[in-house]
Amino acid sequence: MALQLQVSLSTTTCSNSSSSSYRSPQSSWPTKQRSISDQVGFVRAEKRRETMGVRNVGMKRPVRCSLDTAGPVVTVGQVTEVCKDTFWPLVKAAGDKTVVVDMYTQWCGPCKVMAPQYQQLSEKYLDVVFLKLDCNQDNKPLAKELGMKVVPTFKILKESKIVKEVTGAKFDNLVVAIESVRSS
Repeated sequence: MALQLQVSLSTTTCSNSSSSSYRSPQSSWPTKQRSISDQVGFVRAEKRRETMGVRNVGMKRPVRCSLDTAGPVVTVGQVTEVCKDTFWPLVKAAGDKTVVVDMYTQWCGPCKVMAPQYQQLSEKYLDVVFLKLDCNQDNKPLAKELGMKVVPTFKILKESKIVKEVTGAKFDNLVVAIESVRSS
């Protein structure tokens, strides 16, 4: 059973509940595209309103916007990539769940060694939310806010507060830290 947390964030895509999914070039979030039959149905309804004397002057076609419903989704049992904009909303959405964040860089050898082991942990501990943060230039303010000094650094949060930290590629220490926070 996959548990999902969803957070509302501002996006530039709009969706309609019917038809197939596609990925917008402006966004990496899945959206829905209005099908031809939906458009034909809308035009027919518009014509019926006009025959009854009701006109949609100055109104645009109604499309439900994803601003209130779309956002990053965390699936328990998987590692979710976050950035400075999605990190805190996902941590807050996790509530009292334990959250583990892997702070890494693309060029870090030990980070690459830990990545598959970190993925295995996410599959093992289904009651823990696993995130990863690429500490590149874009995410530097968040990395600094979290107190990252070396990579890889693993921060363990409970109720939006950092409670444990493991620095370096120390898998056994990370497992012990996760176990201790889960049991507290």
